[in-house]
Amino acid sequence: MIFKKIYITIAALLMLSVANADEIKGRGASFPGPLYKAWTSEYFKTTTNKVNYTPTGSGDGIKSIKKRMVDFAGSDKPLKPKALKKNGLHMFPAIIGSIVLAYNLDGVKDGQLKLSRKAIIGIFSGNITHWDDNEIIVQNPDLNLPHEPIILAVRADKSGTTFNFTYFLNKLDKNIKVSKKPTWKSSRVVAGKSNSGVSANIQQIKNSIGYIEYSFKDKLGLSAAQIENREGYYINPTLNSFQDAAKHAKWIADNDFYAVIGDPEGVTSYPIVAATFILLPEEKNEINKKVIKFIDWAYENGDKVATDLGYVPLPTSTKNQIRQYWEDKKINW
Repeated sequence: MIFKKIYITIAALLMLSVANADEIKGRGASFPGPLYKAWTSEYFKTTTNKVNYTPTGSGDGIKSIKKRMVDFAGSDKPLKPKALKKNGLHMFPAIIGSIVLAYNLDGVKDGQLKLSRKAIIGIFSGNITHWDDNEIIVQNPDLNLPHEPIILAVRADKSGTTFNFTYFLNKLDKNIKVSKKPTWKSSRVVAGKSNSGVSANIQQIKNSIGYIEYSFKDKLGLSAAQIENREGYYINPTLNSFQDAAKHAKWIADNDFYAVIGDPEGVTSYPIVAATFILLPEEKNEINKKVIKFIDWAYENGDKVATDLGYVPLPTSTKNQIRQYWEDKKINW
């Protein structure tokens, strides 16, 4: 009887070990976190193949894949071909999303606040400190904006969302450096980990404003500003305006799809959009095959849930470019 119990225990442990061995593990960017959660859940229901993705932030994702702590990583900050080669990595885009400026202002509903490019630079450089500053008032004469300090809600961790947001700010003012973790000059800053942490801070703190991925704004019912695009039009964050912006992305397989979309042209384009990327280790071919099998399934079956969450699926032509990239890199299954 004792030997039978031992046998059963050993068998159970072996089964658990096999199950864990078949599970694909990824971590990194929180920007696509809601979408990857939906994709992995549906993928498991459809195929019984398990993918576990933890949205810890792009900085952590890059660090984890460099150290081979995970099977794949997510990053909103694309790595240049030189960095990919140095660390033995492949890279390709998964989806396109957007960054909104969400705010918590009494009496100001979603989409009512208009922020000019000058106002955005002023707020995030620390030069505009109160909500009733003339640069904000001039575009919002019908709003009752308070004489209250502006509280910036930003990321505490190294973040691809921050990289893409500061990339946009740098397009407006070259004095602002592109960074995954900048030093904000405002005296009133509250920091949170991942998009969910920043979103929670905005939700809880009056007179705050911060940059988050659109699906977090949508999920929590936060208010977000109309933003002046490069053509001078004030654009609400909507799926249509994201799609119009995404049309200007230029992907080239020869440089591992390195591209930053920030501040695209077009009168109807929303000005802060970004792609999020998958990073794979070159040497782990068998696991890589499982990862791209999941991604290819998402390319084929995940567009509807992506648009439902406010993301923009990659064009079919880009997906086919990526499939050819897999072939060329010999990581296809």
